[in-house]
Amino acid sequence: MGYDWPGYSTYKFSNDIAQVDSSQQRFLDVHDEVNSYQEAANAIINLSVHGRARNQSYDRLATFVDKFGSRIAGSQNLENAIDYMLDELQKDGLDNVHGEDVTVPHWVRGEEYATMLEPRNHKLAMLGLGSSIATPEDGITAEVLVAKGKIIVFNQKWVSYGISVAYRSNGAVEAAKVGGVASLIRSVTPLSINSPHTGWQDYVDNVKKIPTACITVEDADMMDRMQQRGHKIVVKLKMSAKTLPTVTSRNTIAEIKGSTYPEQIVLVSGHLDSWDVGQGAMDDGGGAFISWQKDIANYDMVLESDMGTFTALGMNFQGNPKTMEIMGSIVNLLKPINATALKKGENL
Repeated sequence: MGYDWPGYSTYKFSNDIAQVDSSQQRFLDVHDEVNSYQEAANAIINLSVHGRARNQSYDRLATFVDKFGSRIAGSQNLENAIDYMLDELQKDGLDNVHGEDVTVPHWVRGEEYATMLEPRNHKLAMLGLGSSIATPEDGITAEVLVAKGKIIVFNQKWVSYGISVAYRSNGAVEAAKVGGVASLIRSVTPLSINSPHTGWQDYVDNVKKIPTACITVEDADMMDRMQQRGHKIVVKLKMSAKTLPTVTSRNTIAEIKGSTYPEQIVLVSGHLDSWDVGQGAMDDGGGAFISWQKDIANYDMVLESDMGTFTALGMNFQGNPKTMEIMGSIVNLLKPINATALKKGENL
């Protein structure tokens, strides 16, 4: 009895030798097909690095962020930026350009500050975390580090973004579980010039919500040293953040139909919104603008760029072992720009 699998020429015999052989041959055929695209990959790389498309994404990104600045979800600035993108995509001649309604949160930062009162007066550079509640109107003044009834400071060391960000995402919940009245999180970054980083955090049901913010690497280390010396540390934290009802925004969609396989889909994505305290060039204007190109390899795949705008190193990928091997051949096409690193992605 025989049967076909989509994309495979396999038949069931009393033993599975023929099926295994056919699957292995298909796997080898895919490797050969990928390798055959090296010339096309080189042409795209040369166009982007040396040709008329050189610096195009950077130039367009600079124009965009200079024009609109921050674009936090729920803001009119984001909607204006989406209108601009839809217009520019249409001018470029892309297909099926349209906005797709999507419901987004609407969190507003408001006034915020933190000051260390003991053992000395020191203004703490800080940024409230997205979705954080406010402090009482007069703020919260409390000792830090000792749990119950205190402001808890997390001074986690940098390991990687994927690991260290857990403190930002879950710090308020864990602090509240042990009686903390607020949490301050060391910014999730390997480098700092007294610069706090904002970002999203999450509350969970059945755990009291407490205000939460990020402080700088330098201040987290300083308070850690003070604590080790036995000094009493008192901080006043004031936050006026609030979460308004959700609003309707839009996904920005455009298509480039392939000339050879128009029915196949490669989804390339980034996000146009950004935090309210910067221009969002890194997170994630760059990811949106490198997606805005006309030469896309012919594979059914979903790609997202949301890790910065610096030199490309390779890809993170999530899939089965065989597909991982095929991805190794795909990133090998990027040898001309030394972007052949392939890592197993988690929670992609």
